[in-house]
Amino acid sequence: MQELKNFKVTCHTDNIALGTTFVAVKGMQSDGINYIPQALAKGASTVVLPEDAILSDEIKKSINTYQPAILRVADCRQALSTLSAQAFNYPAKKLNIIGVTGTKGKTTSAYLLYHLFKKAGYKTALITGVKNYIGNVEYKSELTTPHPDYLHAFFNECVESQVKFVIMEASAQGFSLKRLHDIQFSAGIFTNFDLEHSEFYANMNDYFDAKCEMFKHLKTNAPFVVNVDNAWGKKIADAHPEFTEISQNQFKITKNDSLGLEFTILGHEFSCPNLVGTFNAYNLAGVVTLALQMDIPVHTIQKALLTFSHVPGRMERYKLASGAIAVIDYAHNPSSFSQILPTLRTMTNNLIVVFGCGGSRDKTKRPIMGDIASTIADKVIITSDNPRFEKVEDIIEEIYLGCKAINKDKVKVILDRAQAIELAYKNAQSGSIIAILGKGPDEYEMIGNQKFYFSDKENILKCE
Repeated sequence: MQELKNFKVTCHTDNIALGTTFVAVKGMQSDGINYIPQALAKGASTVVLPEDAILSDEIKKSINTYQPAILRVADCRQALSTLSAQAFNYPAKKLNIIGVTGTKGKTTSAYLLYHLFKKAGYKTALITGVKNYIGNVEYKSELTTPHPDYLHAFFNECVESQVKFVIMEASAQGFSLKRLHDIQFSAGIFTNFDLEHSEFYANMNDYFDAKCEMFKHLKTNAPFVVNVDNAWGKKIADAHPEFTEISQNQFKITKNDSLGLEFTILGHEFSCPNLVGTFNAYNLAGVVTLALQMDIPVHTIQKALLTFSHVPGRMERYKLASGAIAVIDYAHNPSSFSQILPTLRTMTNNLIVVFGCGGSRDKTKRPIMGDIASTIADKVIITSDNPRFEKVEDIIEEIYLGCKAINKDKVKVILDRAQAIELAYKNAQSGSIIAILGKGPDEYEMIGNQKFYFSDKENILKCE
């Protein structure tokens, strides 16, 4: 795995070298202004500040010592994007960037597009919250939509590597925080919309409006596909008749079981053996529709879907020695629980679910997820999942309160996630499915502001 280097503009002191421009962005937990002395000591030659910033004596002293150029701006986040783009001579303009937005399905759809365009013979890059790639070279990924200093450095690498298409997840926060300010999309997909990020947005309408910012970033006549079986997607299509609609009026699922999906769309038949569930049929329908609009041949798409393996941490399946199957998935909100758990329910007579909810995040979803899991599963083990600055016991209590009285006998609480996974393994038998939800490919447990190594995959497999 490689890391990007040679940042010319950055908001993080780890990326500073001699001559770098440091933009003092105020984050959710810390203010970039406080890192100015560190940035200057590492070689920053220019510092970008909010126009109303008040500097401490320590920072003033550091500035007097190093004598950097000072630029005061109205919006540091926007300045970070624009200066990063300028520093590399606007590399995004030299690429065909395809954006995928929506509450769920972004990562799977992005991985599918990346796979299809590569199979079609194009040098392709990928930006997701799971992994980033330029061609077949993997780069470290930490955010669904990275900061603009990373993005434009990444785009510059893409240009130098002669990449034709970049597939990327475009999150609501990516638009709200100006990370995508200087990017125009050549095409895009809107997967769906549901409850999420209430810790960031005041209400669903604000969250939806942030998603819709993407339409201001589309190039003229850019193809765009919208799932109109989702009520919010229908609103988009009604407002933008130029967009292409997908619904089960346009595609038909002909097979949906543990051996994969088969469906027809626009008179063509497609098969994807390694994806299951109606929600993935929608992901596939959106991707295939967009690929066809971008002149990828039908036979290329058909062959590519047959060889698509999986997305890390998205319905990732492991056959256990006992004959049970472990399924690891990133599902962490009510809408994803409502999609994934009914799908798994049809595949087993013994569904065991292990999950928790993240601390310092949306609290309203906790009882809802408890209700969904305890209603559908045969056994539920509620446990820790990145408690951050909350007590694990408090989070679990809020989840448990959502479980109906009739279902509470199914539910057990195990604070330690490793022990919860081990208990699920001991309760499984041949034909059981153990669904370990919430973390997906993440390999950490966030307690306070510290990350501790933890892997759901490693913990279930070491039970063997």
